[in-house]
Amino acid sequence: MTPSEGRTLVGALLPKGVDDRAGWATDIYAAMASLQVPPRPDTICAIVAITEQETGFHTDPVIPNLSAIAWKEIERQRERAGVPKLALYAALKLPSSDGRSYEARIEAAETEWQLSEVYEDLIGRVPLVKSFLEDRNPVRTGGPMQVSVAFAKLHVEARHYPYPVTESLRHEVFTRRGGMYFGIAHLFDYPVSYDSLVYRFADYNAGHYASRNAAFQKAVAEASGIALDLDGDLVRFERGKPAKEASSTERAVRSLGKRLDMGDEAIRHDLELGDSIAFEKSTLYTRLYEIADRAGARPAPRAVLPQIVLQSSKITRKLTTDWFARRVAERQRACLARAPR
Repeated sequence: MTPSEGRTLVGALLPKGVDDRAGWATDIYAAMASLQVPPRPDTICAIVAITEQETGFHTDPVIPNLSAIAWKEIERQRERAGVPKLALYAALKLPSSDGRSYEARIEAAETEWQLSEVYEDLIGRVPLVKSFLEDRNPVRTGGPMQVSVAFAKLHVEARHYPYPVTESLRHEVFTRRGGMYFGIAHLFDYPVSYDSLVYRFADYNAGHYASRNAAFQKAVAEASGIALDLDGDLVRFERGKPAKEASSTERAVRSLGKRLDMGDEAIRHDLELGDSIAFEKSTLYTRLYEIADRAGARPAPRAVLPQIVLQSSKITRKLTTDWFARRVAERQRACLARAPR
């Protein structure tokens, strides 16, 4: 397929009503080519379905009541840091880089990009705010696929970003080209052994390998008789590093130590591989499934949809990762129905 043919196919699979179809097709195909994602109807429609679900093909969508959400987050972080309320709100009345007060800019913000720019300005210019935001902008996702800024930063450490970064990597996430690139990377740029794209959709929402890890938790629960939440979290983390305290999953696996012929240290070592494909080659994974497969009438599943209740200030009703994955799968099927023969 030539680049022209690829862009044409992407354009044909976009939903009706998308503005600047040629521009969207160009950015999607360019990202797929750079990331070496095969431009087939199923892969294109997976990308289309995620984008449609997340923002409806808006680069920087308007979010209702965003200022109220922002104030709630600021207050939460202020209380956690023990910053006096009067001191903070006095600081927010200071003029920002565009002349308006930070308070006025927060009140006027309608999109995450606008709010992110206010936070960046605050963190860079107001020491009091920097002290309790800890150099971490509370707006953590952005762009048409609502991809994590943290993921984008990790990804560029492993793979060259194909576009020039004119302002910052955070800024790139909020653009159409950058948002699509990093969103497509998050969806496809990691190896899996899944037999269905629905598990990638769940991973997009819950984290890489969440579906595989949830299946592992299910097998552990059945083998040990200990109920576990199927959330895909195999070990506890504190500040980005594995915590000393064992997770409920780790404790359940330890109860099977004799049957697995593994000690606690070996179990922890293998569980810490849970964010990579290497976990599937580990001693723990292999032996646990030998037990699980013998116990059932059929082989235990190697992937299940995680059962996680979605938590976000933008979510106003009870939703789960299971719901998200199935909804995206429905959108992908609708997209495939548009595929030219």
